[in-house]
Amino acid sequence: MLSAVATGMVPWVFVLGRTLPETAQVRHWPALWIGLDLAMALGCATTARLYRRGDGRARLSASAVAALIGMDAWFDVLTARPGTELTQALICAVPELALAGMCTWLALRTTESLS
Repeated sequence: MLSAVATGMVPWVFVLGRTLPETAQVRHWPALWIGLDLAMALGCATTARLYRRGDGRARLSASAVAALIGMDAWFDVLTARPGTELTQALICAVPELALAGMCTWLALRTTESLS
């Protein structure tokens, strides 16, 4: 099923590239960003707590946090206006991606090494 979805996504990406508008008006923009940042904060707290306990589920939450942080950096950069806003987004992306890398490293560690 996952292979079929992956295969189907390839042509879909091309359809999106040809049909999506260059700009869009988004409802609830602040709620979107606040919710994403709260999800990242909760994920970081959950991962830290599980890791301190030596719980192997820390690997799962670390994976989710890495994905959320990567997505946050991606959207920060791509939605920034050219100039100062884009520069700030790029500067902020560096520590964000470093944290995502740390979470990825943690997620790939063996369960035994968590204790």
